[in-house]
Amino acid sequence: MRVDVLVAEIGSTTTLVNAFTGIESNQPALLSQGQAPTSVLEGDVRIGLNGAIAELCAKLGTGSLDYGEMLATSSAAGGLRMTVHGLVYDMTARAAKEAALGAGANIHQVTSGILRHSDIETLKQIQPNIIMLAGGVDHGERETALENAKIIRELGMNIPVIYAGNRDNAPEIEALFAAAAAPLYIVENVYPKIDHLNVEPARKAIQAVFEEHIVRAPGMEHIRSMVSGSIIPTPGAVMESVRLLAEELGAGILCLDAGGATTDVHSVTKDTDDIARILIQPEPYAKRTVEGDLGVYVNMENLIALAGEERLAEQLGTPLDAVRKNYRFIPKTETETRFVEALAREAALCALERHAGHIRYVYGPAGRSTLAEGKDLTGIKFVIGTGGALTRLPERVNIMRETLRGNKTGLALFPPENVHILVDNDYIMASLGVLSRKHPQAALRLLKKSLRFEENEARPS
Repeated sequence: MRVDVLVAEIGSTTTLVNAFTGIESNQPALLSQGQAPTSVLEGDVRIGLNGAIAELCAKLGTGSLDYGEMLATSSAAGGLRMTVHGLVYDMTARAAKEAALGAGANIHQVTSGILRHSDIETLKQIQPNIIMLAGGVDHGERETALENAKIIRELGMNIPVIYAGNRDNAPEIEALFAAAAAPLYIVENVYPKIDHLNVEPARKAIQAVFEEHIVRAPGMEHIRSMVSGSIIPTPGAVMESVRLLAEELGAGILCLDAGGATTDVHSVTKDTDDIARILIQPEPYAKRTVEGDLGVYVNMENLIALAGEERLAEQLGTPLDAVRKNYRFIPKTETETRFVEALAREAALCALERHAGHIRYVYGPAGRSTLAEGKDLTGIKFVIGTGGALTRLPERVNIMRETLRGNKTGLALFPPENVHILVDNDYIMASLGVLSRKHPQAALRLLKKSLRFEENEARPS
């Protein structure tokens, strides 16, 4: 059987393969899906890929499968691990961090100022996939970024370095790394002027460097023998889908991605005029936050504590001991389902609270002033649920509705409650994000199909 495109999602435990047909037509379709255990730890990612394709063939009733191209997203082996090093934490370091998160990275270290001995030891232990250096507005402070570049150069780590700081430093840093083991990539400054973020060039560079070097990761060396197209971090692929839809609709979009290990929030929206006037720091147009303590499976106890054990037991009508003991991310009974739904509700609300900006009041000689800090979500028009919990649980839509009502103080910059709520029913946002690199119109049509967009767009939640 012949299909146009296979997209593999290589996760930490499972490899999923989606088969798409009609990519060049007005009616692209998801043909079927196959999955198998991820085999990175076995030393060859192709084992898992071939296993997922074999299951796909079995579902389609065919002995073999030909495809035009294969694309991939990857979060295996810890995903894209990055460290970020800037000048001032709330300025260049934060801007570099926003670029890295938007690209789909997992940030393992953020430092400001010249690297200290403890910072260096931590960096060596992390062994990131990419090191990002920033610091200084253009034509501003130069020494911190230069000193950090020298320190990292002297470590002799064969790890790609992206420099996105004061452009005046670029020639010296380029000369410094000319004979280094570490490849160097120089992009535009992420913070070229005070109160101006420029994260997009760095975000694109991070994904390009990841794609170039992921094939050298243990177990991934042979991936290019099967994957002919793009390979990007899975969270970054989800963001690509959110951006694609936001641009198509000309509207702000929030995506809640509740998974077993993390809960991610992606937002693509502009500040409203009212908030922009009182915002104390700039925020990126496309923002991602990742909460590693809110995974619906891995962090069960954290979420129980957030929900309140007694209140949760009362909701379930049963003591929690038995539910805890038999807890599975994919529930099998009604009680287990309601338990996972309760955990997903807490994860989504806490993740949204951390992602959203808020209003705060400052008191001075002239009286009270109103300021805003963080991401303004008040202009959001659509909220999308993806991830295992928010695509498969029976109460997924109500979970998202209740999350939006969770602005207890009224000071958080949450989306309005009457937004349109959509679900990634086919669970393919990551696959479509990488597909959009080469086939944006097909990806957009498939995304709208998965979201049941045509039937939901005129019906507010």
